[in-house]
Amino acid sequence: MIKPYDDPARPMFTVGQVADMLDLQQAFLRRLDSHELVCPARSEGSQRRYSRADVDRIGEVCGLIDEGLTLEGVRRVLELQAEVAELKSKLAVERARRR
Repeated sequence: MIKPYDDPARPMFTVGQVADMLDLQQAFLRRLDSHELVCPARSEGSQRRYSRADVDRIGEVCGLIDEGLTLEGVRRVLELQAEVAELKSKLAVERARRR
């Protein structure tokens, strides 16, 4: 049986907790949300709630920023990565179909 805290998509962490975990400013996390790079869920009171998957994505975004990318550059890289993953998936399906 999967426990709720085992689900990487379950929104569990507040903006303050994530900021502390990753040693980031809360304002930076809000900026990632406003640029739609990391879009956490919202509680009933409209507070941000981050999942483990969100935290991992924030780490990926920070890594790209550390490499010198702007937020717009990060967005484009993430879009291209998603597109490549989708194309690889379609290619795998097509290869399997042809066998």
